[in-house]
Amino acid sequence: MLIDDVTIRISAGRGNKGAVAFNKNLMSLGPAGGSGGKGGSVWVEGVSDLSALGQFRYKKEFAAEDGQEGRSQFRDGHDGKDLILKLPVGTVAHNLTTGADIEIERTGADARILLAKGGNGGKGNFLFRSSRNTSPKQFQPGLPGESFEFRLELKFIADVGFVGLPNVGKSSLLNELTNAQSKVANYPFTTLEPHLGVYYDLILADIPGLIEGSSQGKGLGTKFLRHIERTRTLFHFISVESESPVADYKTIRKELGTYNKALLKKPERLFLTKSDTVAPAELKKKLASLRRIDKKAIAVSILDDESVARVKKILNDIEREK
Repeated sequence: MLIDDVTIRISAGRGNKGAVAFNKNLMSLGPAGGSGGKGGSVWVEGVSDLSALGQFRYKKEFAAEDGQEGRSQFRDGHDGKDLILKLPVGTVAHNLTTGADIEIERTGADARILLAKGGNGGKGNFLFRSSRNTSPKQFQPGLPGESFEFRLELKFIADVGFVGLPNVGKSSLLNELTNAQSKVANYPFTTLEPHLGVYYDLILADIPGLIEGSSQGKGLGTKFLRHIERTRTLFHFISVESESPVADYKTIRKELGTYNKALLKKPERLFLTKSDTVAPAELKKKLASLRRIDKKAIAVSILDDESVARVKKILNDIEREK
């Protein structure tokens, strides 16, 4: 099961207290208490594994290591180890405590982002020495690290998003074009979670079927509409088996616009799927109705190599533009 929305609490480490100690060496009297170590910070690092949020399915609280206490003979306490959380690229970390949002856009250690800063360690009595206070017994306690509650929301970053009503052939075409293993069957909501496939340098995302009212929570609801926000181009699929392909097209466009009007501005290509299941005359009539909306609309069937080749040509053009 893909985890794509989860709330966790993170805590940076606490800085520890400084030491009160005096030099034990003969002829070298004086304060010798070291400072406390700094608490570890919490960082986030982007990874390409979209299932990485699964680590938060059961465990909801994460903390970096506390710093160690200062010691005698000028020895500072060790700093606490940082905690590095690995999140999928395309995750938006909503800080529920401050209201700030952080987007995970890149992978690798060089792209780490600080989520919570560790507390500073306190000074030992060595740092309180002065000409008037040669034997100080003062020290500082450590400071607590930052603690926040985060909602982690995965929004795919895909080059092409497949959208359409349930059971229009999105998963079948994804499997044909890539090595994806999306489940396919002849009933609605076969796809219950998004699937990704890779076509050369393009990432294709099969978004689970939308229905009328999805933007208000019907069917699979808005859970997957947000994934469409992060795709660059939409491939809109309409089944030739539909009694009114134009009405189906308008249904999906209405749901996209109700959820976020920016989705209507994304580049879109229109496909009439399952073209092998109807007579040529009916196919021609329904394709003509869609071409009144988009002159570039094409019919496609995974059993028709020529039509699949046309889809690949479109993808090749998108790849060159990328």
